[in-house]
Amino acid sequence: MEESYIKYCKRCITPETKPDIRISINGLCAGCRSYDDRNIIDWDKRKKEFLTIINKHKDKNNINYDCIIPCSGGKDSTYQTIKALEFGLNPLCITASTDMLSEIGRKNIENIKKLGVDHMEVSTDPKLRRKINLFTLETIGDISWAEHVTIFTIPVRIAVAMRIPLIIWGENASNEHGGPVNDSTSNIFDRRRFEELGGIGNLRTSDLPDLMGVHEKKLIQYTYPSEAELKDVGVTGIFLGYHFPWDGKINAEIASKHGFTTYHKNVEGSIVNYENLDNLQMRIHDYFKFLKYGFDRVTDWCSVYIRRGRMKREDAIAIAREKGGKYPEEYLGVELSEILKEIDCDKQKFDKLCDHFTNKKLFKLDPSGNLIRDNHNNLIKINYDNIT
Repeated sequence: MEESYIKYCKRCITPETKPDIRISINGLCAGCRSYDDRNIIDWDKRKKEFLTIINKHKDKNNINYDCIIPCSGGKDSTYQTIKALEFGLNPLCITASTDMLSEIGRKNIENIKKLGVDHMEVSTDPKLRRKINLFTLETIGDISWAEHVTIFTIPVRIAVAMRIPLIIWGENASNEHGGPVNDSTSNIFDRRRFEELGGIGNLRTSDLPDLMGVHEKKLIQYTYPSEAELKDVGVTGIFLGYHFPWDGKINAEIASKHGFTTYHKNVEGSIVNYENLDNLQMRIHDYFKFLKYGFDRVTDWCSVYIRRGRMKREDAIAIAREKGGKYPEEYLGVELSEILKEIDCDKQKFDKLCDHFTNKKLFKLDPSGNLIRDNHNNLIKINYDNIT
């Protein structure tokens, strides 16, 4: 059977299969080009712009919060909170409850509070959430659809309800990992950005009532406020990473000095011990990314490290071959069967869904067109040995 091959960025190991990315004529991916552009940014000017924004939004009457910080409790939201406090802001930290919170995730959420801030945690109906998670896993191959939607909708809904105009988000993912040029250079997170890049894929909340037989009132926390509501309050969402050089590793180091807890080893399916420590379902989400596009969290972090001179490309290729795309037997020490039980799914059904959403153009097939797996239930990519 004739094999097709994937083009990779010539500097990092990001493949052309990554959504919303383009490898230019000179062989660089959007993530590498965006990182290069940081060398010509006037960071002092960006800092002054940040000061102008926060001074405009500081509550002069001292009866309200100056801003909202969306907080998962991870390294980045801990860093965002520390940064806000350094600039004299009085933030309200908002956590949209994760689906299957880990022990270390709870510990890090509690640590956010200890930094000296008011904190609010909003949980959606867990019975409905489990149904949505199973539904989206079955229909679009994403167990974390609801997770990614509410991360963005809940803080904005609270901003409208409490009339707190400024929301300080963390990184601009399009700039950090590669995306459309207009989005990678923008400082604003708004409704359009949410609908196009907020992790909701091809499924809109407005589709769920009919698809799942759920009353739309039950989905209020999954919906973004209307333009009229946003305009009435003057909600502005900005990226902290636009105003200050963004670096997840340094963020983790700063957060750790302020009580943030890392994992005791590199997280399963990753090469670091300080990321995605809260949601036990995250490994499944990353595995389906691998099945669809042929890369996962290992590729992401290796590429980030290469750009910053922390890893050589040849070493990243070796690491990706060794650690990338592994079947998600466990995450943060919890077995897959326990994680699947949360959404009323068994391993047999899960494996069928894995096969259904696998892009067969990216993996080796036998003469009958069936996927080939190794002894550990891992798929074999068609061209791991052809990254040049």
